Amino acid sequence: MKSPGRMLVVSLLLLLPLRSATSIAPEDQPSTFLSEGSTCVECVLVLSVVEQLAQVHNSTIEASMERLCSYLPEKWFLKTTCYAMVHVFGADIIKLLDKDRNADIVCHALKFCKQKPGQPLCHLYPLPKEPWEYALERARHIVKKSVMKYPESSDDICSLPFLVKICQKIKSTTENLVPFRDADEDKHSIFPTLRGYHWRGRDCNDSNGAVYPGRRPDNWDAHQDSNCNGIWGVDPQDGIPYEKKFCEGSQPRGIILLGDSAGAHFHIPPEWLTASQLSVNSFLNLPTALTDELDWPQFSGATGFLDSTSKIKEQSLYLRLRKRNHCNHRDYQSISKNGASSRSLQSLIKSLSRNQLLDYPAIVIYAMVGNDVCNGKADPVSRMTTPEQLYSRVMKMLVTLDSLLPTGSHVILYGLANGSLLWDTLHSRYHPLGQLNQDVTYAQVYAFLSCLQVNPCQGWMSANKTLRALTSERAQQLSDTLKKIAASKEFTNFDLYYLDFAFQEVVEEWQRKGGQPWELIEPVDGFHPSEVALLLFADQFWKKVQRQWPQVLGKENPFNSQIEEVFGDQGGH
Repeated sequence: MKSPGRMLVVSLLLLLPLRSATSIAPEDQPSTFLSEGSTCVECVLVLSVVEQLAQVHNSTIEASMERLCSYLPEKWFLKTTCYAMVHVFGADIIKLLDKDRNADIVCHALKFCKQKPGQPLCHLYPLPKEPWEYALERARHIVKKSVMKYPESSDDICSLPFLVKICQKIKSTTENLVPFRDADEDKHSIFPTLRGYHWRGRDCNDSNGAVYPGRRPDNWDAHQDSNCNGIWGVDPQDGIPYEKKFCEGSQPRGIILLGDSAGAHFHIPPEWLTASQLSVNSFLNLPTALTDELDWPQFSGATGFLDSTSKIKEQSLYLRLRKRNHCNHRDYQSISKNGASSRSLQSLIKSLSRNQLLDYPAIVIYAMVGNDVCNGKADPVSRMTTPEQLYSRVMKMLVTLDSLLPTGSHVILYGLANGSLLWDTLHSRYHPLGQLNQDVTYAQVYAFLSCLQVNPCQGWMSANKTLRALTSERAQQLSDTLKKIAASKEFTNFDLYYLDFAFQEVVEEWQRKGGQPWELIEPVDGFHPSEVALLLFADQFWKKVQRQWPQVLGKENPFNSQIEEVFGDQGGH
């Protein structure tokens, strides 16, 4: 069965989140953006929420669907489209769910989930007591007549007229990793999302390509703020430009992350799937989240600049650099992407904004912590990056960086994660979707995703202990390769260092603070580090660098208090 955009109530509510989540595997693999597996996951999750809403509010399925639509924002026609698709599909969903059939059966009956010949049956919930074939045939009989009336259409929701421009914006920004709205084309923007200042420092003059964060001041910024750090003009007391007085010799520097979805802080709010918590407020951030690819770099451990939503005291690396030297204000870039790995390096570097002659040095962090060993294939080991491949790619990246970075820069290679704790920590816990009725564990979610071949990391999100060990072994081999490069190679314009991605140290630190290990993992996808984990990693990273290589961080600026006195928050972020 084909339908207009594949059930847009699914598509617009959870399509981009889930397709982003299932596309965090390495980019050289076939895209799952329009895969049948993704569509099946989306259908099962959304209909589960619909069913649970009816349970929580003691209402009908019809009222539950209306309630869910009412919670969506008007922006991008989300609410309107949801109501329209309820009108199209609602009658059949009501018939099926009212007959006590679970989301698995409904989605198979409506053909959003399909079992191909010779393939296993993929299901999230336990199978019904009656034989599956009989239950499915009865469900299909209920909707047989109405299913035939659905109009044929393309599977691609982006073919719909009112979504074309939105899809073009998202496609452009996710492929090029530069701001969609950037009038002077200096790779910095005055808008937050679509790769704007949530990702790299906010431009302070979008009509002048010579004005952007991170550059050395033009004539000491006596007449304009050419580097957007909020420090400019001349002190009337002595006629000395403030930038010269406060920043000269203070060793300003920026921070640049070359990373994946973990570094970008991929996050699907659990309240989106928790029926007992759903309200109008739950989806206020949905438009922003979608235009940031379900990433939240403004809260990330590397380049975050907003106060943490987790309320812990630890800060991002950028905020620590800014606190150390206020002249570093706004000098951050998150060149990270869902699905990125060592295979992605050359395309990521193309979007980097640094002029070797005009700009300040930078601290560049290479942090591809998982996708070189993570994929959703039935035989994931054969698709993992080898040490030889990693060596070649990273060396090519470093040579390119040496031609781009200003003298005095620093590059830190971050090792891969050991994701074995994912299964050990979560497998028996209830997923947000299963908390209401205690019927869906992470083990079930992992198995469902694996069956559909959309598991973001089959190697670690698996009951197969041997496979988990093999994945950890390869991750360690790749980390050792990075360590070898850092110990043996030298470059003209930057020093090179290596740090382990020491997840166990972060777990132990969090437990000393009274926390639990599961709180360090994103609750919806059961894969990414949570915001708490990212900030603890930043704390660990900062302390190790400060202890081993303090020159990387630069000096503490003695004029910080005077900068605050004259310029306040320096224009904010």
